[in-house]
Amino acid sequence: MKRKNIWLLGGGVLLAVIIGGAAMRGDQGQPVQVAAVARETITAKVSANGKVQAVAKVDISANLMGQVTRLAVKEGDLVKKGQFLMEIDPSRSRANTESLSANAEAAGTEFQSAEARLAQAKADFTRAEANRKAGIIAQAEFEQVRTALTTATNTVLSLRRRVEQAKADLRGASVSLRYSTITSPMDGVVTARRIEQGETAIIGVQNQPGTILLTISDMSKVEAELEVDEASIPNVKLGQNATVRIDAYPNQSFDAVVTEVGGSPLLKLSQNEATKFKVKVQMKTPPPTIKPGLSAQAEIFTGSRENALAIPLQALVMKGIKLKDGEKAKPGVPKEEEGVFVMEGGKAKFLPVKTGLMGELNVEVTEGLKGGENIVTGPFRTLRDLKGGERLRVDKKRKGGDSAYEKKTS
Repeated sequence: MKRKNIWLLGGGVLLAVIIGGAAMRGDQGQPVQVAAVARETITAKVSANGKVQAVAKVDISANLMGQVTRLAVKEGDLVKKGQFLMEIDPSRSRANTESLSANAEAAGTEFQSAEARLAQAKADFTRAEANRKAGIIAQAEFEQVRTALTTATNTVLSLRRRVEQAKADLRGASVSLRYSTITSPMDGVVTARRIEQGETAIIGVQNQPGTILLTISDMSKVEAELEVDEASIPNVKLGQNATVRIDAYPNQSFDAVVTEVGGSPLLKLSQNEATKFKVKVQMKTPPPTIKPGLSAQAEIFTGSRENALAIPLQALVMKGIKLKDGEKAKPGVPKEEEGVFVMEGGKAKFLPVKTGLMGELNVEVTEGLKGGENIVTGPFRTLRDLKGGERLRVDKKRKGGDSAYEKKTS
C-alpha cells in the first residue's frame, strides 16, 4: 500500500509540474498572429482594364450613296493628308452637275436678254414722258409705255432670282460630285477597312449612322481607354502617372499619364453590372508596332506618402457601435466603426482608427494609433470573432510580421 501511495503522489506532482510548465510557456489563450505598427512609404493605386486606341483617329463615312468603283488602300497602309483613298461611282453626280450647269448657263443668257429689254423700256419711258409733257402723245399711249417698263423690271428681278437658284443648285451638285472622291483627312495608318470594291456605300439617315468605310489612326500617339469602378473614380485626377501593361507585349510596361476622366457613368449592359467610368491614359513611348484594340491593364498612381503610419489591410475590422442604455440609433449616423485589435497584457483590445491612403497590402492610419502597438493580423476567423477582452497568445508557428511582443517574450 505504501508503494501505491508513493506512485499516486509522484504522478500528481508530475501532472502539476506539466500544467505549471504549460502555463509558464504561455500556452493559454487563442493563437493569433501579430504585427507591430510601423512607419513606411505607402503608394495608392487604382487598377483598371481597357483597350488600346489612337488618340487621334477618323472614321470615314459615305456622304454619297453609290457603288465603290475604286479602292486604293488596305489595312496597315501608311497614308498622307490629301492622299486618294477611294471613289464612289460619280456618273450620276457628274450627269446631274452637267445638267445643272447647262440650266445655269441658260438662265444667265435669259437674264442678260431681260436686262437689255429693261434698258430699252427705260429709254422708251423717258422719251414717252417727255412727249407726254409736250402734248405730243395721248395719255393711253404713255400708260402702255409705263406698263412695259414695270413688266421689264419685274422680269429682270425674277430672272435674277432664277440665276441665283441655278448657281446654288450647281454648287450643291459640285459638292456631291466631290464627295465621290474620298481623300485622307490626316497623316496616319489605315487601321480598319470595312468595305470592298464593288460594294455599295450607304449614307446615314436621321438617327441611323451610315456605313463606316475606313478608319485612319495616328498611332504615334496612343492611349488606353479604361473602365474604372465607381468606388475608385473619386481618387483619379488629370495628370496622374500610370503604368500600362499590354497582353501582346508580355514582361513589358509603359509609362503613361491620365488625360481624361469621365464625368458620367458608362451605359450598363445589365442591371447587375457594376457602375464604371471612362478614364483615358496616354502612353508616353508606345511600341512602334502597336495596334488599336489590344487588351491593356493599367495602374494609376493616385497618391503616395512617405513615413506614414501603416498597418496590414487584413488587420482592419468593422465593429458595431454600442449604444448607451435607452439611446436609439439616429438616421444617417454610422452603426459600425473601423478599427483594429491590439494585444495588451495578453488580451485583445479594440481601438477605433481613421484611415488614409490605401496601398496594395497596407493602409495608412491617420488617427487612433501612435506606432509600436502590436495589432492582431490573423487568422481571419479568429479576428472576425474577437469582441475584446479575450486572452491571446502569439502563434509562433505562423509568420505574422515583426512584433514588439515577440521580441519581449523571446
